[in-house]
Amino acid sequence: MYKSIVIGTGPAGLTAAIYLARANMKPLVIEGMQPGGQLTTTTDIENFPGFPDGIMGPELMDNMRKQAERFGAEFKTGWVDKVDFSKRPFKLTVEGMGEIEAESVIISTGASAKYLGIPGEQENIGRGVSTCATCDGFFFRGKKILVIGGGDSAMEEANFLTRFGSSVTLVNRREELRASKIMQERARGNEKIIWALNRVPLEVVAGDNGVKGLKVFNNESKQEELIEADGVFVAIGHTPNTKFLENQITTDEVGYILVKPGTTETNIPGVFACGDVQDVRYRQAISAAGTGCMAAMDCEKFLEGSMVHDWSETL
Repeated sequence: MYKSIVIGTGPAGLTAAIYLARANMKPLVIEGMQPGGQLTTTTDIENFPGFPDGIMGPELMDNMRKQAERFGAEFKTGWVDKVDFSKRPFKLTVEGMGEIEAESVIISTGASAKYLGIPGEQENIGRGVSTCATCDGFFFRGKKILVIGGGDSAMEEANFLTRFGSSVTLVNRREELRASKIMQERARGNEKIIWALNRVPLEVVAGDNGVKGLKVFNNESKQEELIEADGVFVAIGHTPNTKFLENQITTDEVGYILVKPGTTETNIPGVFACGDVQDVRYRQAISAAGTGCMAAMDCEKFLEGSMVHDWSETL
C-alpha cells in the first residue's frame, strides 16, 4: 500500500515525485518503456530556466530523477496494464510487479508524437528531424525548413518556423488540407511558406552533417523528387498515452485527460493528471513540470482531507 503512486517519469512525473518526496509521502514512481519521457530523445534544451548555456535532454531528466531519489522517492520499472479506480484504495496491475494499491494516483504518462514511419526518420531525430517547432526552431536560423502535415498543427508550426528559417516548405500527401479555414488562410498569407502539396513522403535523406532533404513521390508527375531541407518537422499530431485507463477517467474525444480548470483533479477524487497527458496546447517541458508541482500539491491536500469535493458530474 502506497500513499501515492506516480505513473510516468517525464518532467511532470519527476517534478510531482520531488514534491511528494519532500513532503515525506514516499511516493512510488513507475517508469515505463521510456524512462525520462520524450526529452531523452532531445539533444540541446535551451529554453528550460536555470541553464543559461543549455542542457542535454537526458542529463536534465537524470538530474530530476536523482533529485527525487534524494528525498526518498522509490522508482520501479514496469508497464501499467490496467487500473481499477472504482474505489479506494486504487489498484494498479503492473507488468513484472503484479497488483499494487495506492490511496492516490498521479497520471503523467505523456503523449507520443505521431511519426510517418518512413526510412531515415527515426535515425535522424535530433539530427534534423523534430516534432516540436517551439523546442527546435531556433537551431535552424537562416536554413531551409520543411514541415510535414495538413492539419492545424502543421499550419501553426509552419507559421512559427518562418521566424527562423530562410524558407519553410509545407508538404502534404493530398491537395486538400485538413486544417481549419482560418489556419489555412494564415499560412497561405505567409510569403515565406512554400507549398508542396500532393506529395507523399518516402524517405528522410541524410547527409554528412545531418538532414539533407526529403524524398517524396509527386502524385501529379508520378515522379520521385528530393526537396532539399536542413530540418524536417513532422507535424501530424500526438497520441495521449491513456489506453491503459480503459475509459475509467473522463477524456476528450482524442484521449487527453480532462481536469478541473486551474487544478490537476480528474473526475475521480484522488486521481490527478499532469503533463502532456492532459495538455493539448502547450506541451513544453517547463509547463509539464509546473503541472507536476500542482498535481503533487493537489494530491497532498487530498490525502490530508482538505480536498473532499466531487466534481465528476461537471465533466
